[in-house]
Amino acid sequence: MEYGNQNMTPPPYYGHNAVYTQTNSVMKRVYFRMFIGMLISAFCALGVASSPAAIQFFFQNQVVFWGLFIGMLVMAFVIPARLTKMSTSTCLLLFCIFSAAMGIWLAPIFIIYKLGTIVYTFFITAGTFGAMSIYGYFTKRDLTKFGTYMFMALWGLIIAIVVNIFLKSSGLEWVISIVGVLLFTGLTAYDTQMVKRLSAANLEPQMADKLATMGALNLYLDFINLFLFILRFFGAGRD
Repeated sequence: MEYGNQNMTPPPYYGHNAVYTQTNSVMKRVYFRMFIGMLISAFCALGVASSPAAIQFFFQNQVVFWGLFIGMLVMAFVIPARLTKMSTSTCLLLFCIFSAAMGIWLAPIFIIYKLGTIVYTFFITAGTFGAMSIYGYFTKRDLTKFGTYMFMALWGLIIAIVVNIFLKSSGLEWVISIVGVLLFTGLTAYDTQMVKRLSAANLEPQMADKLATMGALNLYLDFINLFLFILRFFGAGRD
């Protein structure tokens, strides 16, 4: 959920209207690119899930499986870290590749869960995400301090997930799911407020476009993780 380590010096004063227009422009691009990323993921997931050969290639070949996973991790760190040095087109291309890789990674849910459950969970996730993103955009409350705590909780959640891989505790699994839903609900509001602030703080067109892609990536990840944790509650395996 990082937005790069670049130092953003305050821009010259362009007037309230210019800042408002810039912010609106960036936020529209954020949500549009997030939507495109989700479409790419959905098509890739459905395509792989409908092909036994693709399932075998991606999930029964250990080299491909771990290569895909490591590739996603690398892109998740490279995009924000290299934000100022990449071109806008490269940044957007990496986001699209990341979305495709995530779609492939999510393909098994169409085999494990009923389609009705997935659709139902998607709409619950969309409603929750939308409400929290609206809150993050319009609230006057500074969420920066809460963001720090949420990042600490995120690391704790990751550790708990890894530990439970070995413990296989249903009780811990339930706690992880609850914490995951609450955590990514909060991160949705935080990331929305953060990209709004950054878009208002820098009026340089290329940087604004990169921030739109970065914001789309962060909110995309919030949505996907929120969806997966909610799916644990409502998911019932296929008959």
